[in-house]
Amino acid sequence: MKKSRGMVFSVVIVIFTMLFAVSVYGEEKAADDMQIIKDAIKANKKLFVSENMQLTESEAKAFWPIYEEYQDGLEEIMERSIKLIEDYADNYQTMTDEIAEKLLEEFLDIECDYTELKKSYVPKFLKVLPAKKVVRYYQIENKIDAAGNYEIAKEIPIIKY
Repeated sequence: MKKSRGMVFSVVIVIFTMLFAVSVYGEEKAADDMQIIKDAIKANKKLFVSENMQLTESEAKAFWPIYEEYQDGLEEIMERSIKLIEDYADNYQTMTDEIAEKLLEEFLDIECDYTELKKSYVPKFLKVLPAKKVVRYYQIENKIDAAGNYEIAKEIPIIKY
């Protein structure tokens, strides 16, 4: 269990670094660095999932292509989340009710799309894995999300009014 927590923590640190790397470097360097960080996140996360799923060879052969598709969908949602955080940071000091409402609407849209993505992949995963392993996979994703969301939430100040 300690090894699993360590892996989750490592993945979270990489995700957290990715979210804030753009502000440290120039745009060109940041784009290159961002791709390196994204690749590292994918590799670390896949390793973590692989170590914790305990898939048979035949299950793995069927699971990983679906996993990759799902991760592509998650990446799109992550990009939107990063943009939302950047928009919040840009407007934090001068927040108006109108801007706050737009940010809230985008936040809820992202959450809805994330839930829809998760729901849409359940039947795909169930075609290649027993239900208990699908639940295990979603638990692993949830743990990674929770740890990442905690790290991000620590850094985002609550809105002033």
